[in-house]
Amino acid sequence: MKATLTPLLHALYRIDVQGRKNLPQRGPVILAANHRAFLDSVFLPLVVPRRVTFVAKAEYFDDPKSAWFFRSIGQIPIRREGGSASEGALLAAREVLARGEVFAIYPEGTRTRDGFMHRGHTGVARLALESGAPIVPVGLVGTDDIQPVGRRMPRLLKPVSVRFGSPIDARSRVHDAVDRMALRAIADEVMFELACLTGYEYVDAYATKQPEELAPVSAAPVDQVIDLAS
Repeated sequence: MKATLTPLLHALYRIDVQGRKNLPQRGPVILAANHRAFLDSVFLPLVVPRRVTFVAKAEYFDDPKSAWFFRSIGQIPIRREGGSASEGALLAAREVLARGEVFAIYPEGTRTRDGFMHRGHTGVARLALESGAPIVPVGLVGTDDIQPVGRRMPRLLKPVSVRFGSPIDARSRVHDAVDRMALRAIADEVMFELACLTGYEYVDAYATKQPEELAPVSAAPVDQVIDLAS
């Protein structure tokens, strides 16, 4: 898929990649990206030299006509096995990281529908503390211009930027994966870095909230962002 899609996408879009040197060449890595469009899961793995694994809803794999595509771009179905979808995603992620591979996650939980950067869930912090893998923030800019919410066919010849930030070592900050305040602090640091990488405004609410209930939060030092999200 990389051999086929990479030259095709570079011909159809103006792709700018920044900070690729921040990607470790080996060992487990967590890529934490903002989520603006379905195509995030296509552009991101194609600019990373290593194989990138996502989790996706099992429903995507029910139809053999589409299942091959999701598997080919590195997505695996969430295993529910009597638990919640989030726990199933974490289980799959632990297995990927235990093999020393790259796992990608969207801390916001779902794509934004109002254009703001939203509060991140703490699963990314739990993964980092349990596995010891560094978190590399990835800012995605422009994918929602290619395929806005409600649009089926993507627009062509649009610019896309994929920006890799400096790795975050969660274990150097805290050591207790059960401490909710510690998990929240790490998740908020990740979202602050993503806001800095992308320039998108941050709101202190999860992405499932309605746009009219949200108010943007100006960029601020990470300790202030953490206070806002506590």
